[in-house]
Amino acid sequence: MTGNTSTTTRTSSTMLWVMKILSAIVLLVVGGIHLYLVFIGVGGLLGVLFVLNAIAGLVLAIGMLVLRGRLLSITTVLSLLFVIATLSALLLALTVGFFGITETWNFTLVPETVVIESIGIVVLAFATAVVLRAPRTA
Repeated sequence: MTGNTSTTTRTSSTMLWVMKILSAIVLLVVGGIHLYLVFIGVGGLLGVLFVLNAIAGLVLAIGMLVLRGRLLSITTVLSLLFVIATLSALLLALTVGFFGITETWNFTLVPETVVIESIGIVVLAFATAVVLRAPRTA
């Protein structure tokens, strides 16, 4: 019986680390796309928002890797909400406009961003479930 508990704990711990690493990668890619768009010339209000998005992605990615316990749970939920909000803003810009900004599917990295952020939502939703079900550590 003790062997099963040890194996289950080890498997759970491995799954937790895998999800934390995948989540950090997703957050860095989402932030990196926005930073790249600033570097190729997106400016004004949109450029400022993209820089803030890149900073938030970096901070959340670091949090996913270094935090534990309740802070990790909060970071995971915030990361999921962050990517949902980022994708929602893009979809609004593509359809009805967002803060007076309209976007087209032909703009740099728009289709790729929709795909990456959609995958990111799935990864972060799964990561959130894993983190919230994991035993609490100090």
